[in-house]
Amino acid sequence: MDINALQKIQYGVYIVSSQFDGKKSAQLANCVFQITSNPIQFAASLSKQNFTCELLEGSGKLAISSLSEDAPFKFMGKFGFQSGRNTDKFSNVEYIVMQNGTPAITSYATAIYELEVKNKINLTTHILFIAEVSDMKIIDRSKNAMTYDYYHKIKGGLTSKNAPTYIQKPL
Repeated sequence: MDINALQKIQYGVYIVSSQFDGKKSAQLANCVFQITSNPIQFAASLSKQNFTCELLEGSGKLAISSLSEDAPFKFMGKFGFQSGRNTDKFSNVEYIVMQNGTPAITSYATAIYELEVKNKINLTTHILFIAEVSDMKIIDRSKNAMTYDYYHKIKGGLTSKNAPTYIQKPL
């Protein structure tokens, strides 16, 4: 079995954010996708080890920001390779607070979505959140949304060990 075949499945690059009990956090994610159109529902897979997942479990509310191709790697690294437990990921970035109280990153975003969790599935290391969209806004029509392929090939991006798409290299 060629494990590299998994890299041929296409994804986008997103920031998933949540807040609970006076704390907020956000993380880079690639496993976010629309699953129904009426009602509009998305699925998002988050590692149980991530602080954002913990906050989302508590609040049941999230925001998703679709990143544009011009998002700098340093900007994405802030959300993908640091923990919100000891870093304020919202410092020096633009964001708005959605109607449900969840912060949504607008820096380098093409669109933002406000969602409420309707169901969740325990996937051993991750939780798959099924959430209904309650609001969505285009932030910048002129920019292309970043794909995970673009993130790797053009940006030289890495995959966090907590990502659902992480492939451990043979020793």
